[in-house]
Order: sequence, then structure tokens, then C-alpha cells
Amino acid sequence: MRRSLALALLLGAAPVVVAAPALAQAPPATIGDRYIPAPWWMRDPVIASVGEVRVELQANRAFVSASFQSVDRSVAEASRAAADQVRALSQSLSAYGADKVRVETSVTTRPLYDQYRDENGVMRDNTRADRVARYQADASVNVTVRDVSLIERVYATIVASRPTSIGQVNFQLDPENSWKANLQAEAMKDARRRAEAAATNAGATLGRVKIIDPSGRVCQTDVLAGWPAYAAGGGQETTVDEMMVTGSRVNAPPPPRLAVRVPAPVAEMAGGAPSEAQIEAARLALQPPLQVMTDSACVIYGLN
Repeated sequence: MRRSLALALLLGAAPVVVAAPALAQAPPATIGDRYIPAPWWMRDPVIASVGEVRVELQANRAFVSASFQSVDRSVAEASRAAADQVRALSQSLSAYGADKVRVETSVTTRPLYDQYRDENGVMRDNTRADRVARYQADASVNVTVRDVSLIERVYATIVASRPTSIGQVNFQLDPENSWKANLQAEAMKDARRRAEAAATNAGATLGRVKIIDPSGRVCQTDVLAGWPAYAAGGGQETTVDEMMVTGSRVNAPPPPRLAVRVPAPVAEMAGGAPSEAQIEAARLALQPPLQVMTDSACVIYGLN
């Protein structure tokens, strides 16, 4: 090596230096530079507009459950008694039709054993097959109200049936496809209104649509400033289609729930379906709450 370097100096030639390969680095985020790996739609002046829409809609689903309890020395009699209590109620609610009120019932049983005190005075169950004192049967009914205008009457019917306990009354918004389509359309319109106002205020005119992205990904800052080299990941490229349409929906947290428990003396077997007078006497005001639906859209326009 020394002889080669000395020979090069003697001959007046420049020494050759072999450099180690440099690590790949992110390109500079200069919009317009020919070698920036920017999306095709950023070659010309553009404006990114995010349209947003928010609407309050009444919850259109309600859920409530109740249970009936029966205790007997015979497992068959306990189950029959519990089933009799829930049968009349389920038949009354099923009369509305499955498209308005859906009813699910079930019956479970468990043994109740004789009890004794151990050497420490603690009461314990004598869990032996020959030490079963009685059987407890629990019949439950789960009700889904698809027509919320009936929720007050359905709930009053359950209360008038005198169950052992009544669960929470829950409301939920289950939007129809047409509602979601309308929200997306309004978000698109809002994006155009914002873009037109911004272009006019900046002394420009709106050009043709370049990208439609309701997910909002294209309008993020890391896309517009040095994408993809300056993205959060730092190295993964993302392919953006020329026309892409997706949607999203965010629901508000559920409202406070109503819980009711019937006192023990009232929890007796009902002889049949409650009367109209009993239903009206148990009627309470139950108004479905308003819940929020939102949607957004990102639209990229060219500028003239």
C-alpha cells in the first residue's frame, strides 16, 4: 500500500480512496423537489379539505331482562312453577310480533342442601346427593324492543308480572344503512364548502377532485409533508389509490342505566298475564336518549 501510494505521488496521480457504503437516509421534505417520493397528486398545487358532520339521533333499540324464582322439594315441580311464571309474560310480549319485540326465555335449576355448623361455628352446605333439601329454579326472560315506542308498555308489563328481579334498561343506537350513507354524503358536501371558502379567501379557484378519502388518512400532516419518508414509521411506504371510499362511525357513551329490583314479598308466582289495569298502574316514563353519530371525509382538490 505504501509503495502504491508513493508511486502515485511520484507520477502525479491522485490517490484512490475507497469509502464504506453509507446508510440510507430519508430524503429532504422539500415539496416540489424532483426526487421527493411524494404522491402523484402533490405534483401540482392542491388543497386538502376535511369535511365533518355530527347529528343526534334517538336510540332505536331497548333491552331489559327479568327473572322468576321458585323453590320446591321436587326438581320437576320447581322447574314447572318457574316456567309457568314466565310463560304468561313471554306470550304477552310475543304478541307484539318478532319485528317489534323479541323474547328469549330459559330455565335453570340448582339444589339447595341441608346446612350444618362446623367446629368453628361457620354455617356450611352438606353437599351430598342424599342431603338435598329443595331445588331452586330460576326462569329468565330477555327482551329486545326494536320499536322503542313500546318500551314503556313492555316494561310496565314486566313489572306487573311481579318477577323476582328486573335488570337494567339499556338503550342503543343501531343506525340503518341509509343513515350512514346520508352522513357520508353530508361530510363530502361539507368538505367542498370548506375547500371553496379556503380557495376563495386565498385568491384561487377550486380545480378538479384528485382524491376522495372518507377515512381522513390522506389529509394527515405526515402525508402532506414528506410522505412517506417523514411518516411515523420512518420507512414503510403506503399506496394511495386514485379513488378510495370508506366510512367510520363513532357512538356516544351509553346513557345512565335504570335498575329496578322488586321487593321480596312481591316476588310471588303470577297466576297469569297481568291485567290492563295492573300494566297501567306500573307504567313509568322511559324516554330513549339521544345519541351521536359522526362522519368525516377528506377530499383533495387541485387549485387553479
